[in-house]
Amino acid sequence: MSPNSPDRKSGSPKRSPPPVLPKRPRPLSLPDQALKHVIMKMQLQNHLNSLSPSTASPSPHYEPDLSSAFNSLTLDPPAPDSTSLLSDELLLRIFSKLPISHYLPNSLVCKRWLYLHGRLVNSVKLFDWGFLDSGRVFARFPNLDDVDIVHACIRSPRNSGILVTRKALTVHIDSLFSPNGLIEESDVLKNSVVDHGLRLIAQSYPNLRRIAVIGASENGLVRIAEECQILQELELHCCGDLVLKGISGCRNLQIVKLIGSVDGFYRAVISDIGLTILAQGCRRLVKLELCGCEGSYDGIKAIGQCCQMLEELTLSDHRMDGGWLAALPFCGNLKTLMLQSCKSIDSSPGPDEHLGSCPTIEELLLRRCQVRDQHAVRSLFMVCEAVRDIVLQDCWGLVDEVFAFASICRRVKLVTLEGCSLLTTGGLESVLLCWKELQRLRVVSCNNVTDSEITPALATLFSVLKELTWRPNSKALLSASLAEAGVGMKGGRFFKRLKP
Repeated sequence: MSPNSPDRKSGSPKRSPPPVLPKRPRPLSLPDQALKHVIMKMQLQNHLNSLSPSTASPSPHYEPDLSSAFNSLTLDPPAPDSTSLLSDELLLRIFSKLPISHYLPNSLVCKRWLYLHGRLVNSVKLFDWGFLDSGRVFARFPNLDDVDIVHACIRSPRNSGILVTRKALTVHIDSLFSPNGLIEESDVLKNSVVDHGLRLIAQSYPNLRRIAVIGASENGLVRIAEECQILQELELHCCGDLVLKGISGCRNLQIVKLIGSVDGFYRAVISDIGLTILAQGCRRLVKLELCGCEGSYDGIKAIGQCCQMLEELTLSDHRMDGGWLAALPFCGNLKTLMLQSCKSIDSSPGPDEHLGSCPTIEELLLRRCQVRDQHAVRSLFMVCEAVRDIVLQDCWGLVDEVFAFASICRRVKLVTLEGCSLLTTGGLESVLLCWKELQRLRVVSCNNVTDSEITPALATLFSVLKELTWRPNSKALLSASLAEAGVGMKGGRFFKRLKP
């Protein structure tokens, strides 16, 4: 019976077993390869001994030579580093052409590239005071001209998931509540410690152009002024009047930001005394920002008279006494006035004949300000009657009667209104038609301004504008878009069927 004949008992042909696939050999590691090489060598030696037993000289203590086995498994030498032939200066020129986002990955290639990466970095924000106090920052980044040590001067839990931002300060805090505020006095480094860090910075970076610090004293700032002759920008947190004596030697300062008091974080007093010291010592100021600072007519007047190059003045959450608006005309070169998060414009602006005006002003910006005081708003527009750009964003109390005072300014060319929910279409139209030189208009999220109330005169004005952004009622725009797309209609029918 042939092997392929059917089985008589079963009456069906035999099925051949499925073919067995060869197992894929496991890749050998270095010890396995060495052991395999030794075994093959021993087998070869035994085979030679069996072929010539008479000539073979067997040794009772035969030990295979493993050195040749491991030498054969030696890894190939690494490829030569082509960049080692290039000088540091040439590599720096190559790296400087790359995007900044590539700096950090490139610094991880080797120690040399890490060193060159440090020479390319010019700006650093420190979060660890030990990195500065130990001197590692100077070896890691030898060419810095912009240093921010505000966060390093505050003891805060870095691993906390609670991040609080208030004005110009952002810190990590823990879950414990303190009645003294989010930052206690003990959380900020002592003045002597901060001054020591400033001395180290002044010695290592004589070409420093910008520095931001908190809790410094007069001595530390004096050292910065002496060593860093080309310092142009300074940001001081939690500083008082007498501390500003230290920056009187910074003759080339052009941009200064003073944060005196921040609700919930810290409190320091900057009054007319500090503003006068600042004005007399820094006469080349071009941009000045005062956050949480006190003062009055005298302080603003001193700044205007001494800092004749001042072009931009920003007041954030100011605590100025009444009458400071009348001192703005002393700023003869002022071009931009910005008010941010101010609870009031001026509590007592005084009579109109004492106000005057700023003839060179071009921009007036109000962001998140209380504008319910009609007398103060009217005085502000009178002082800024020559303004060309008006920006009003998220201002509380901007009703039609308050916005009508903007018609005092006759040379307006650009208007931006955003988040002014109390302003109506009629109040907007009455002012827009007074501006004969208006060229650009932007109205966003002003919910009381509707398309249905636009008059032919207003439509004609829109047609001659060079630039028009018209999104006044965001809710109506969203509803119209959803209605056109049919979103929500099917769900509405579904829920109607569920009603009893």
